[in-house]
Amino acid sequence: MIRRLAALLSLGLLAAAAPAQPPRPKLIVVLSIDQFSADLFAEYRQHFTGGFRRLSEGVVFPSGYQSHAATETCPGHSTILTGSRPYRTGIVANDWLDQNAAREDKIIYCAEDETLPGSSSRNYTVSAKHLLVPTLGERMKAADPATRVVSVSTKDRAAVMMGGHKVDQLWWWNGNDYVTMAGQPPADPAVAPFRASLAAQLAKPREAMPVPAMCQSRDRAIPIGGGKSVGTGHFAREAGDATRFRASPEADAANLALAWGLIDSMQLGRAQATDIIAIGESATDYVGHTYGPQGVEMCIQLLALDRELGALFDKLDRSGVDYVVALTADHGGLDLPERSRIQAAPDAQRLDGRLDVKAVGEQIGREVKVKGPVLLGQGADVFVERTVPKKRRAKVLQRAVALLRQSPQVEDVLVGADIAAMPQPTRPPEIWSLAERARASYLPGRSGDLIIVTKERVNPVTDPTRGYVTTHGSFWDYDRRVPMLFWWKGVQGFEQPLGVETVDILPTLASLIGLAVPPAEIDGKCLDLLAGEESNCR
Repeated sequence: MIRRLAALLSLGLLAAAAPAQPPRPKLIVVLSIDQFSADLFAEYRQHFTGGFRRLSEGVVFPSGYQSHAATETCPGHSTILTGSRPYRTGIVANDWLDQNAAREDKIIYCAEDETLPGSSSRNYTVSAKHLLVPTLGERMKAADPATRVVSVSTKDRAAVMMGGHKVDQLWWWNGNDYVTMAGQPPADPAVAPFRASLAAQLAKPREAMPVPAMCQSRDRAIPIGGGKSVGTGHFAREAGDATRFRASPEADAANLALAWGLIDSMQLGRAQATDIIAIGESATDYVGHTYGPQGVEMCIQLLALDRELGALFDKLDRSGVDYVVALTADHGGLDLPERSRIQAAPDAQRLDGRLDVKAVGEQIGREVKVKGPVLLGQGADVFVERTVPKKRRAKVLQRAVALLRQSPQVEDVLVGADIAAMPQPTRPPEIWSLAERARASYLPGRSGDLIIVTKERVNPVTDPTRGYVTTHGSFWDYDRRVPMLFWWKGVQGFEQPLGVETVDILPTLASLIGLAVPPAEIDGKCLDLLAGEESNCR
């Protein structure tokens, strides 16, 4: 009898110690922190005390991957809530070249409908037309029409790619105000007072933000030429300066205020169906582009965002809603070479005239006796001009590969037809070859005939004095690696350092709400978030 009692007690203790399956959440909160690389997460993790700190106590995948080569905002956001890599989402870049397009520049923006009269790649009508797959919110709504889907961001492409084609409320900052797409449901009552409050805030100047003690060592000027420097910005702005607003902690705070206003007004998570809100926080990206990710500006930005996220989670706690959070990023980023070279990266450099696609095309044209343009470049993608005779195209491609590889700034040049013929990679993303990385975001017809792979730490911004000082979009891990964090009340936290992919987020969240997703329709896999014998993936 005593032994039996002891055994039962032992089983009871084991059952109590085992992590429980998370209760089916009533609200899914998905956060994308634009340009929040795994490197930034690791660098600042010990200093977080708010929202990032809370999420760090959940399930942490510090080496998540935007595994594809096209590490830009639109492709990255297209993976987060579709479970699909860019070759399947159709979003292969922020912009791609379509030689059959009616417009003069032939450039198509990822979140536009170019068929509308008067539309151009810079003056476009926002649309989800080019997103070829459904989002998690769309799948949830198809399974239960009572589901509410909300998406807000300071970038249109982030809001569209995470929200999808059927959204109850879709809002983004257009540079002057928060707007939505034509044909969307009427604005929730929370939107009008928010917009009025934001307009009043923008109409006033903003004083410089204080520099936290841990940021002070980063507060030093880095000359970038032309008498200009970065590294001492504290986010002061004049009244009405929307550009400085966008590249500051103010923008993220405003976006979270709108997100909370919609959660509260729509009573998300309080009905029978599970709701979902996607929140795209873009200020980190604009700060990175404008000042670089290793300066005092980024330090102030991330600590401020940490506080704002903590405040949002506190409000959700007080609401009593049962919610789960997933946080990741659309891509990482590269610091400006002027700072990198004085911080132990002497090979950091800017792209220069030694890599000139137009000049290479002109040389090939003379060799093969073809008049007019021969090669067209759009980012890393190179296209053979469609007027080049078919019988000469193979020669043009062969010579282009040979000539482009001669540049000391080029690691390799990949042939599009070879990439398209490859199967999708199945190995862990951290060991993918360059060709495998390209395959994950290669779609014939939208991707180039050739793909240029520049060497590591070659910065595509040629002149930092005329706008952005740095950018992203490379094949390399400083752009591919992003954190992936999951949290819910009562989670038993753990950390898994092996590489996972952002396409794993959709099937993982779907498992928590019992939503079946056919494996053949996505590229991701369910991640087991339970630190015990039980699994949410069964």
